[in-house]
Amino acid sequence: MSEVHVALRGVTRVFPATAAQREVRALGPIDLDLMRGEFFVVVGPSGCGKSTLLEIIAGLNRPTEGAVTLEGNPVAGEVPEGIGVVFQEDASFPWLTVTDNIAFGLRQTALDKAEIATRVDHALRLMGLTDFAAAYPVQLSGGMRQRVCLARTLVQRPRVILLDEPFGALDQQTRFLMGDELLRLWRDSGATVMLITHSLDEAGMLADRIGVMSARPGRMLEIIETRWGEERGSRVVATPRFGEITARLWQLLRDESQRAMAGA
Repeated sequence: MSEVHVALRGVTRVFPATAAQREVRALGPIDLDLMRGEFFVVVGPSGCGKSTLLEIIAGLNRPTEGAVTLEGNPVAGEVPEGIGVVFQEDASFPWLTVTDNIAFGLRQTALDKAEIATRVDHALRLMGLTDFAAAYPVQLSGGMRQRVCLARTLVQRPRVILLDEPFGALDQQTRFLMGDELLRLWRDSGATVMLITHSLDEAGMLADRIGVMSARPGRMLEIIETRWGEERGSRVVATPRFGEITARLWQLLRDESQRAMAGA
């Protein structure tokens, strides 16, 4: 039996009322287990609390009720050692080269220069960025800048990688290709991955399991097992099983998306 890596129990998030905003019940209650080494994808209608869920797991946002544990230890108040986070926004530093962007976090640690250089060189090769090591972000495409952000996270060797729509700004073809890259990195790292996405195709291609969330307050409606093998890639989009998965996702999300729009 697989080992539980991250566990959520009774997690809710309520944003209290302010002078300009009524109380918002954003999330939960949610019970969820992320298994060690799996690729878990979360989909749901806009505003259902997907990003809030990721932030709570990352320690960037506190639950109103409930608890989160990583490897049996409570997560609260700060990003725990062992978790890496990549957001949708391009977080590369425009004044640094690709090499210096990737090395940035490592240089805040006690690692010696030789180890940092080894890790950065490996990440450059892994992400296909070796020829652009001395380039600046402005000289790169959007997809390549996201590779830099992924590489900066991977060199920290996190045991859990949380991804919030990292390819949201890319076109569909590039998203599929970046999905292949992401699967390769997941296999290489052995990390537990949780990805937030609006793309049902992306979810159907990448996931071991897909958590489908309701309209706000977001709850888990259903968890779908894709039954793909570890060596899957973008070629699965041509299979009948892929069509079955994405059809089921849309069946679950259609009414929830209409509810979300009506309540917006």
